[in-house]
Amino acid sequence: MTSTATAELCDTNQRLVKSGEVRVLEPIFKIYGHSHIFSGPVVTLKVFEDNVIVREVLETKGEGRVLVIDGGGSQRCALLGGNLAQLAHNMSWAGIIVNGCVRDVDEINITDIGVRAIGSNPLKSNKRGIGEKNIPVSMGGTLIFPGEWLYADSDGVIISKNELTV
Repeated sequence: MTSTATAELCDTNQRLVKSGEVRVLEPIFKIYGHSHIFSGPVVTLKVFEDNVIVREVLETKGEGRVLVIDGGGSQRCALLGGNLAQLAHNMSWAGIIVNGCVRDVDEINITDIGVRAIGSNPLKSNKRGIGEKNIPVSMGGTLIFPGEWLYADSDGVIISKNELTV
């Protein structure tokens, strides 16, 4: 995990920003979790109001990766709660980005993991097990591919085709 600021990464890698190899997500995500700075290779999920596959993935070793969940922007229920955030921390995930909602915000905020989501909702999700893993997902105004790198801090979230250096 890097502690380099996203602004510094963008400034240092302006050529990659201009070419589209480094993309900045639109500032639609709220900050949750105790770790406000996190980074790592991306694992993607596409689900809709169903978090069974979210749990399945978080039960695997994270090895410093970041789970990017495209929940279709739904704000009708939460895809991640306190128990799953703690599981992610225990399994060594660096962070989670949710194009949807979280719940148990107070629990998530004391868990040593980085989380970004578009909001919170106290309703839990459906449990049908429907969704797709490791596919390109679209959120925050950009397409995100499995294996790309995600960097997040208080300034925002950036995606890079490769690991960045300053």
